[in-house]
Amino acid sequence: MTELPAQPVVYEVNTRVWLRETARRTAGPAGLADVPKDVWDEITPSGVDAVWLMGVWERSPRGRAIALENPALRGAFAGAVPDIGEQDIAGSPYCIRRYEVDEALGGAAGLAAARAELDRRGVGLLLDYVPNHVAPDSPWVGEHPEYFVQGDQEDARRDPDGFLDTGHAVLARGRDPFFPPWPDVVQLNAFAPALRRATEEVLKSIGGVCDGVRCDMAMLMMNDVFARTWGERAGARPQEDFWPEVVSAVRRLHPHMVFAAEAYWDLEWALQQQGFDFCYDKRLYDRILNESPESVRGHLQADEQYQRGLVRFLENHDEPRAARTLPAAKERAAATLIATLPGATLWHEGQFTGRRVHLPVFLDRRPDESPDPSLREFYERLLAAVHRSNMRTGRWQLLDCEGWPDNDSGRDLIVSCWSGEAGRHLTVVNLSDHPAQARIRLPWSELGQGGVELASLLDIERYERAGAELTGSGLYVDLPPWGTHVLSVAPANVSLPAH
Repeated sequence: MTELPAQPVVYEVNTRVWLRETARRTAGPAGLADVPKDVWDEITPSGVDAVWLMGVWERSPRGRAIALENPALRGAFAGAVPDIGEQDIAGSPYCIRRYEVDEALGGAAGLAAARAELDRRGVGLLLDYVPNHVAPDSPWVGEHPEYFVQGDQEDARRDPDGFLDTGHAVLARGRDPFFPPWPDVVQLNAFAPALRRATEEVLKSIGGVCDGVRCDMAMLMMNDVFARTWGERAGARPQEDFWPEVVSAVRRLHPHMVFAAEAYWDLEWALQQQGFDFCYDKRLYDRILNESPESVRGHLQADEQYQRGLVRFLENHDEPRAARTLPAAKERAAATLIATLPGATLWHEGQFTGRRVHLPVFLDRRPDESPDPSLREFYERLLAAVHRSNMRTGRWQLLDCEGWPDNDSGRDLIVSCWSGEAGRHLTVVNLSDHPAQARIRLPWSELGQGGVELASLLDIERYERAGAELTGSGLYVDLPPWGTHVLSVAPANVSLPAH
């Protein structure tokens, strides 16, 4: 087992797509145990702490059949891959029949081989868990109807889109409170004691083959949310919430197992309190893409400890590709910001090479796209530099910018610093499409009256300034549109006058 650092860098891989492309490259078998070492090296560049192999569990044949009959889904599939064929449609990785590694990927032995390769590199392994629902052909449907939200024959007759008649029981189809039911899954009952025990056992088993889980739509199982979604159908509301009960039981067996929540609706803090190590920071994603630098800065004023429990990202399998949603220069600026913030960071396979097609997760083939070597070089240099610096082992704080009466462009700068045993580090990001200038007063009074060297982590630039200036009037910065500085800050060998 690889114990993950306090603020891990996670690399998400669409497992079936990746294996299919690997087999095409190597003209060899397509299982997890067959991946060459150099291909593992490609998805574990310096700075990556964990790989999330998305979609390893046994997918539902019945769920796949439902998807094949859905005109809207088939349209989305053809929109992403115009020549898509039925043989390329694997079904949803979140319509899970059983938590057993799909034999098409090499089964349990293949996953064990993959974990060993990652472990040799000091890289952890994350896998999926879907707490809210299972496939309609899951063994639980026939063997344990008590695990599910139930209806009756009248429900099945009146609302066939919302209820499934299994022949033995009528079970609700899975949903969240803001959308119609999903046609390919059946709703588990977060209030059922038997379901909670079963969830604990599944997660204990998963914890034996990986280092952590990403829990899909985790907020749906919270007592308040579940009660609003299902009302009386859920039965008596338990005194204890779902996640504290389940996570504490699993951690008695796997004390270092990481729990990461896909979370929305501003429930990140509540889920952290309920046992999750990390929760998606969708708010930051939305603000970077669609709002002002002041909005981003306001978001980053939250308590540091809370921010350490967030997952920062610019794309994942649910979101459009960054290369499509962001201009190239803005993507680099936003990535620099994300990489130097507290919390976990999530990067998506294909993001580093500039892929633009957002692939539906049902598919195991994607279109060929020309890679962008300069973008890959940028990302790998950024992650490696932040990793080498060890800056994120220290304490983080957001800093203020000071402008002038006739120049308030500094409002578009996001400035933060790290302080700790690894030294002092400063990040400045111009999150705008125009130049920005400001002075930044550094918080390190111990720099005193001596000279200070500011060395870029991303290139060979070095600057010398007087410590009195940096802690007095402040460091003067002038950045072009989408410009960045990532600097180490240390006493220089000479004293410099303030100016």
